[in-house]
Amino acid sequence: MPSRRQFLTQGCAAALSLAFVPRAGSQQDGAKVPDGSAAKDMITPEAQKAIDKGLAYLAGRQQGNGAFGHNQYNGNVAITSLAALAMMSGGHQPGRGPYGGVVEKALQYVLNADDGRGYLLGRTGMSHGPMYGHGFGTLFLAEVHGMVHQREQREQLRSTLKQAVNLIITSQNKSGAHEGGWRYQPGSPDADLSVTVCQIMALRAARNAGFSVPKSTVDKCTQYVKRCQNLREGGFRYQTTLGPAQFARSAAGLVALNCAGIYKGEEVDSALKYLMHFKPKDRPPPPDVHLHYYYGHYYAAQAMWTAGGKYWAEWYPAIRDELLGSPDHERELGAWRDHRFGDDYGTAMACIILQIPNNYLPILQK
Repeated sequence: MPSRRQFLTQGCAAALSLAFVPRAGSQQDGAKVPDGSAAKDMITPEAQKAIDKGLAYLAGRQQGNGAFGHNQYNGNVAITSLAALAMMSGGHQPGRGPYGGVVEKALQYVLNADDGRGYLLGRTGMSHGPMYGHGFGTLFLAEVHGMVHQREQREQLRSTLKQAVNLIITSQNKSGAHEGGWRYQPGSPDADLSVTVCQIMALRAARNAGFSVPKSTVDKCTQYVKRCQNLREGGFRYQTTLGPAQFARSAAGLVALNCAGIYKGEEVDSALKYLMHFKPKDRPPPPDVHLHYYYGHYYAAQAMWTAGGKYWAEWYPAIRDELLGSPDHERELGAWRDHRFGDDYGTAMACIILQIPNNYLPILQK
């Protein structure tokens, strides 16, 4: 019987095409990237206790139809997908592990959100933009691909995922200053970096799972993301000509480049240096970090994990300790409060960040 890690790797890793260049080596800035048991040791007993309570809290919040999200975000596809990814970050798979049933029910909910053409639209649950939900939903489907053993569900998953990937590819902006990006709705005349990173990350995960992604789609996305960067400063704008560089959008921009296969170069180096100015410290986060706190740190932690070396070695303990000591962390309950998108969202994001050293999600495996 293969180990849980072996199962995840064998079931979901596939050879990458030229569209996605393999990850850089495991050395950067003279420091060794912690991986395997060395990386997992970064999850302290205190952190593991918080994770366990967080996952238990999430499991108790799942609705009968498999959805997550409450109040105006009841049934939100993005939040449901992130909650399932939080479970998978702890090694729980559909039908396997203590929360295998939670993942399986969430999977069926997201599959049922398909409008018949691969567009993952929740029937309920407020969304800032439907393509956010579609991007996170497609990412979840791609990550869980290969872990599903029930034939009917496996066939539904493959069919839905294929169409979901195709919708992302065909809805990419094709002209003007926004060429190569995505926006709130398929076919929107403009684009923004925040929606774009959701789509390229989903495409990378789908390609890892063996689905075809045109090189031209990746190349155009890369060009758009680079146009959003202020290379001298290192940070990224919300759109190519709109808004200053800020923490959350800059973390997203760097992850978008990584997902497109760019791990080295001037753009990556300047972005990493920019982000390091926002490394968690023993004081409240600045306003532009606090506004999109979990979203920004979700991407920042992934960017530092990919960079490895001193970046990961410094960043993870800092965000781990900040999350554990956060005034929004209800320790006994297990929840992380988020006053904008709800506690299901905040808890899922915190648990994903804290569990990155497990290296269970295929999209993060080195």
